[in-house]
Amino acid sequence: MTTTPLVAARGRPAVPEEELKRQVLRAAAHLLTTRGYAAATIEAVAREAGVAKKTVYRFVSNREELVGAIVGSWTDEFAGGFAAPDEAGLPAAERLALRLEAVARNVLCAEAVGMYRLLIGEFPGREAALADYARYGIERGRRFLAEWLAAEEETDPVMMADLLLSMCIAEPLRQMALGLCGPWPEGGGAARIRAAVSLWDAAR
Repeated sequence: MTTTPLVAARGRPAVPEEELKRQVLRAAAHLLTTRGYAAATIEAVAREAGVAKKTVYRFVSNREELVGAIVGSWTDEFAGGFAAPDEAGLPAAERLALRLEAVARNVLCAEAVGMYRLLIGEFPGREAALADYARYGIERGRRFLAEWLAAEEETDPVMMADLLLSMCIAEPLRQMALGLCGPWPEGGGAARIRAAVSLWDAAR
């Protein structure tokens, strides 16, 4: 059965807002990671995404906000998994592994590795971009995990969240950025997560 798309003004098919946002942020991420920060102007993002400049401005106020918006969209993808009710009948270690794998799929992908490579280089606006990367990526992800661990009665959930993310995300990301292995799921990421979770489970 064929679904007739919603039609906007001038006969153009309407694009859902969330899909439009993903389209814009994918275009921005592609420009940033392949051509660098200087090339990722609002006009260039609009051209890459195939939209008007005013559409890009619906999601960011200026180029400086692009990194935060992109990284925030990655953490949005796994945020729901931490907030959702736990899977009935699964042991805590398995539930934790599933959540860490969801994080890895989003922040160890080729696009995310390219962003990391960009941010360890030098460019105008790097300090603000790093601050947004930390705020919308590192700190947000740590908060989600720490809250989940607190619900599991972890003694020091923030410290444990840091340790788990260092083992499962930060070190693989460093190796990927150096070209020592490919993006997720290469590099033995799933096995690393299972090993880290086993250590957590044994120490409980």
